[in-house]
Amino acid sequence: MIDAPALLEIRGLTKAFGGALALDGVDLTVLSGEVHGLLGENGSGKSTLIKILAGYHDPDAGTLSVRGEPVDLPLAPGVYRHLGFEFVHQDLGLVSSLSVVENLFMAEIADPKNSAFFSWRQATRQARRIFERYGQSIEPRALIEEIRPVERAMVAIIRALEGLSSVDESLRGHTLLVLDEPTVFLPRHEVNLLFDFIRNIADSGSSVLFVSHDLDEVQRITDRITVLRDGRVAGTVVTRETSPRELVRLIIGRDLADFAGADLAPGSGQRVVMRVRNLTTQWLNDVSFDLHEGEVLGLTGLVGSGFEDVPYAIYGAIPASGGTATVDGEDLNIPAITPSRALEHRIALVPGDRPRNGSVATLSAGDNINMPVLHRYFRGMRLVRRELNRNAAQLMEEFDVRPPRPDFEYGSFSGGNQQKAMMAKWHQVEPRVLLLHEPTQGVDVGARQQIFNIISAASSKTATICASSDYEQLTAICNRVAVIAQGRIAGFLSGDELTKEHIADFCLRSSISPTVTPAESDNAVAAS
Repeated sequence: MIDAPALLEIRGLTKAFGGALALDGVDLTVLSGEVHGLLGENGSGKSTLIKILAGYHDPDAGTLSVRGEPVDLPLAPGVYRHLGFEFVHQDLGLVSSLSVVENLFMAEIADPKNSAFFSWRQATRQARRIFERYGQSIEPRALIEEIRPVERAMVAIIRALEGLSSVDESLRGHTLLVLDEPTVFLPRHEVNLLFDFIRNIADSGSSVLFVSHDLDEVQRITDRITVLRDGRVAGTVVTRETSPRELVRLIIGRDLADFAGADLAPGSGQRVVMRVRNLTTQWLNDVSFDLHEGEVLGLTGLVGSGFEDVPYAIYGAIPASGGTATVDGEDLNIPAITPSRALEHRIALVPGDRPRNGSVATLSAGDNINMPVLHRYFRGMRLVRRELNRNAAQLMEEFDVRPPRPDFEYGSFSGGNQQKAMMAKWHQVEPRVLLLHEPTQGVDVGARQQIFNIISAASSKTATICASSDYEQLTAICNRVAVIAQGRIAGFLSGDELTKEHIADFCLRSSISPTVTPAESDNAVAAS
């Protein structure tokens, strides 16, 4: 592989925004037939580099060669397709208000040469054949906003793969697929399917630039890895010769201390803050559990098990058909809960999909942070903007949001800093119960530990529920983990059982035959 010719060569790539260097003389070589990982903390320059290749940003300096031929920079929009490049961006690049088939054939629809001959009926049939070939059953006529996140991700990935298959004959086997965090919304079996596609592309002689925060995935699928830190190349390594600890050291510039969560044994006398009984939704059936003071309770299971519904149902963000929640002795009818009523009872939710459900990207960071507490800053009929900005600035400093600028547009911050801003937003209301869904999704390894520390520090005042499919994360921050299978709690793991391997094994076994019956589940709740 190391002796293979270069498909892509970047030299001295530099880009500044407002005087701050996002890329500072970056060199990158992607060989023909390799899967090349691109790692780095949020804000390290990965997305800027990718957007330069896509023609979205103009570099200030640097050269580009493709298959040994120099290519003029900057690239005009759309030129990347003529070079044999395809992209799946972190935001997927889909238009939510359009249908699946419109998104899948967007390039063909936009081409004026096709406007008189484009057949929607034929395109819909072709979309079904394409999805069938990739093992998917996505409805082509559905709107993107109506389908599940995992299906949206697969539409974007399949569109890119189909784009590679339709390039000029002379480029076949010499193309580049750029995947920016492609697995964020994918369950394990879909990740395996994607990795099969990636390997087939590399085996054909083409190349893949794979960007991810998941070190396990990067080590599993890549041949070599380039790490960016503060806009510069920290190193390029051969994957199989490099340990995860060495990668972490390259990414953050130091060793990462082991994180140890709080020690809390179920039934050890802590006061019950929330008691949930018989929670029922479209995917859940009579789920019951107790949440103790100072506890971080994890919820997990296989995709489709329903574990993700729990925080949203308790918060009133999705409909529930039954169930009660008793918070500090006050009974709440879960089907009647609304987000505003949940907040009145000091229940806060940090959703997994920040851009769609947790923030407004075009507003400032300060406006996003201050949303739950605007009422505190009215003087008569007037909103005191100076005090709002002061509050947001203090919280951004406290939660290490970089840069600590409330006036900056929220969408311009990196994923890790966006999430820290969301944690600051909800911790200022001093929630009694904090509901988290995939709290470190799309977050780099350094910010990930900061968020772990935020959750751990808050547990002295807040009882926390964390729904996640990231087993390693659950073992790091949770005192107990409830495994949900077929809509019911199959059982709890704690103490020595709370390992990544035990969680994975329990989820798989429970999906075949739930470990406990409803009666036994009630006993487990009583014991908890």
